[in-house]
Amino acid sequence: MHGKLVVLVTCANASEAERIAQALVEERLAACVNIHASVRSIYRWQGKVERAREVPLTIKTSGRFFPRLERRIRELHRYDTPEIVALPVATGSRDYLLWIEASLAPTRRAGKRRPRGRRPGIVRS
Repeated sequence: MHGKLVVLVTCANASEAERIAQALVEERLAACVNIHASVRSIYRWQGKVERAREVPLTIKTSGRFFPRLERRIRELHRYDTPEIVALPVATGSRDYLLWIEASLAPTRRAGKRRPRGRRPGIVRS
């Protein structure tokens, strides 16, 4: 089982957060996305201290999906430099970690590939 990650992302508003969360789960890049209540952020951007209301996301995924998940968040996010921070899960409930794995995009496993040029259920004469 690959290492699980909790990925933190902040969004400009609730509709953006909902759109990103929905896409990540539907596309099986995330098993679950929590959309949190709005927070107030204070940060430095382009040499100035800024303040903004933002909506945080907590995303549960596997390390093997992080590159695709990051790319998809960047495609959907309106910020030039969105917060995308992945934290490794040191341990957790075995059943929950198995559920995360089962909820993500299926992958081909060695020995489970179909023969080339043949589709299941089609018999050649």
